[in-house]
Amino acid sequence: MMRTNPFMKPYTTVTILFLALSMLQSCNNKAKTSEATTAIDSSAVHFTDEKHLSNVRQLTFGGENAEAYWSFNDQYLSFQHTDKPHGLICDQIFLMNVADTSRVMESTGKGRTTCAYFLPGDTQVLYASTHLSGDSCPAEPPHVHGKYLWSIYGEYEIFVADLKGNIVKQLTKNKFYDAEATVSPKGDKIIFTSDRSGDLELYTMNLDGSNVKQITNELGYDGGACFSPDGSQIIWRASHFDADSERIEYKDNLKKHLVSPMKMELFIANADGSNRRQLTTLGGANWAPCFDQTGKKVLFSTNHKTKSIPFNIYSINTDGTNLEQITFDKVFDAFAMFSYDGKKLAWCSNRNNGGTRETNIFVADWKE
Repeated sequence: MMRTNPFMKPYTTVTILFLALSMLQSCNNKAKTSEATTAIDSSAVHFTDEKHLSNVRQLTFGGENAEAYWSFNDQYLSFQHTDKPHGLICDQIFLMNVADTSRVMESTGKGRTTCAYFLPGDTQVLYASTHLSGDSCPAEPPHVHGKYLWSIYGEYEIFVADLKGNIVKQLTKNKFYDAEATVSPKGDKIIFTSDRSGDLELYTMNLDGSNVKQITNELGYDGGACFSPDGSQIIWRASHFDADSERIEYKDNLKKHLVSPMKMELFIANADGSNRRQLTTLGGANWAPCFDQTGKKVLFSTNHKTKSIPFNIYSINTDGTNLEQITFDKVFDAFAMFSYDGKKLAWCSNRNNGGTRETNIFVADWKE
């Protein structure tokens, strides 16, 4: 899930960390929007050590853009966009044509939205939104000295909309947090995170919202899941505990509808939650995982080297071997997703933002 950055310049280490972690979290207005473009310094969009990336393109310029997910035909990206200086106060969902970067608002323009994902056929998109509970953005979480917390908005429900922004179905309807939904490439299941059990767990359901099943059951935050290319496995981020004090703090935060994302590792399992195992033991925040097209490698974002800034994208085999750094930004790279044909990688980055708080979407050809 993503939120905008409430801090003003200049950056401090704490400010930058807050910005980076805020990217984790992890339609009446359907007119096309335009955005200013700027001259691109090639050395600022593609760093020398990024050997797996070529023909890097910057697709957005301005605001905060995150969680860019490919359509099944690899022609479009769905993503979250916030641009406070231009009146877009909290995240709304946009669809972009990758070829010409034209875009249109997909969500209602009301409330807060997150995690948009194309359904098979590319004629519909699902996303979570708070708009039924009010037109305005829900309140930001309180600032706690030395800590970063996400709000777990019970107002989030999961909706399906057509490509003109018309909501055609509401998949969840309750007072609990329902968000972070992604779709199996097989086209049969949706996986999402909910606190309906009293804890933040993973659930699956059919594309029409039926047959909801809880597939994790260990205390702690389980979220941000995605499926392998054949739909047989899932990968997700989880925040579990080494000490009683951590468990107590987690429970106390959850009672206040808050969660800390500062300590997360990756877990992998069969699509029904069986055969669960921990994939990373790196420390820090490891999150936003996605499989490559072989299903044998995972890309993810991590700050394990510093436990602070920067966040960069790494790859790791699904057997836990061959950890490799993919991006080399000095601040923030995350939300990597391969196109369905495996030829391109989209991700979100603070590179080439002129020292501002802007986070933009980039796409590159992938080289093994």
